[in-house]
Amino acid sequence: MRDNGGQVRVHTGGRPPAGSAHASGRTPAHGAGRSVLAGAFELLAAVERSGGAGLTRLSWESGLPKTTVHRLLDQLIGLGTVERCADGYRIGPRMFQLGNGWQPHPKLRAAAAGPARRLAAVTGAAVGLAVLRYDRTLVLGWTPGGTRSFPALCGRWAWPWYTAAGKVLAAAPSYRFPPSAVPASWAREERFIRERGLAVDQGVMAPGVCSVAAPLHDVRGVPVAALFAATRSPGPSRLLADAVRRTGAAIGAGLAGRRG
Repeated sequence: MRDNGGQVRVHTGGRPPAGSAHASGRTPAHGAGRSVLAGAFELLAAVERSGGAGLTRLSWESGLPKTTVHRLLDQLIGLGTVERCADGYRIGPRMFQLGNGWQPHPKLRAAAAGPARRLAAVTGAAVGLAVLRYDRTLVLGWTPGGTRSFPALCGRWAWPWYTAAGKVLAAAPSYRFPPSAVPASWAREERFIRERGLAVDQGVMAPGVCSVAAPLHDVRGVPVAALFAATRSPGPSRLLADAVRRTGAAIGAGLAGRRG
């Protein structure tokens, strides 16, 4: 993990979803009594991890026999969730459509759209919404800012948990780390984040990129997502930090049905 000074990284990645072949670190046992639905999801996860692979690798990654992988791939291709490519198989457009419709709160996208656009326009930063799942920072959407230097950044959807967005959500009292993932320095940083209502990272999303994030609370005061702004700078300015905090409060007011 990188602390606010960008010095030490204790945790080097997120935890795979429970039940995946890599969650336990063991070589998968083929066909170990799992349901067809569970096998299909393991195969989809293997296709996503590989980014384009053939039957042999997907069989090993998913823990399924080749014959089962071949049969499931044919069915998933027919559903549009997997597509065949030059180097094997990859995630299909139907998965994008399904995933793009998900949000952790029914009003989140509508409440955030206008404020996020204004924040990007005023600050020139790339602005995003993110959630923390499986100890990974998952970006729900981007609003490009004035800079044009972030195409690779805005094309990604997942980072380790210790981005600014991930940390501001991990600092919530309701969040529980898996025991092996808690960095030794986290207790101090967690208190600092709660006091400020902001979290910062430097160089986690990309070299030379700093991001600052604020939590987005629902009507119960529970953080459902995070708003973050990413810029190319050695650290966030006070103006950017204040703008992110104010915009996050405005979005939270929209989630709660109040005027921001």
